[in-house]
Amino acid sequence: MIFPRLRDLRKDNDLTQAEMGKYLWVSQRTYSLYETGKREVPLAVFIKLADLYGVSVDYLMGLSDDPTPYPPCNKE
Repeated sequence: MIFPRLRDLRKDNDLTQAEMGKYLWVSQRTYSLYETGKREVPLAVFIKLADLYGVSVDYLMGLSDDPTPYPPCNKE
C-alpha cells in the first residue's frame, strides 16, 4: 500500500529521505521503500511519524482526512 502523505508531509517540512531514515533509525533506502509502498511500514514508525508531524496515525495512513491528532490517553 502506498502512503503519499508520508512523502507530502516530509516535503512540506523540508526533510530529506536520508534525514527521515536517521530519525527512524533506518536507511534512506528503507524509508524510500516505505514511501513507495514496497515495504510494510511498522506501526511503531507510523506512531513516531504522527508525533513528529503532529497528526493522527489515521491521517498518515489515509484513513481520515482530518489531520488532528488524538488527545493523549489518561493512564491512571
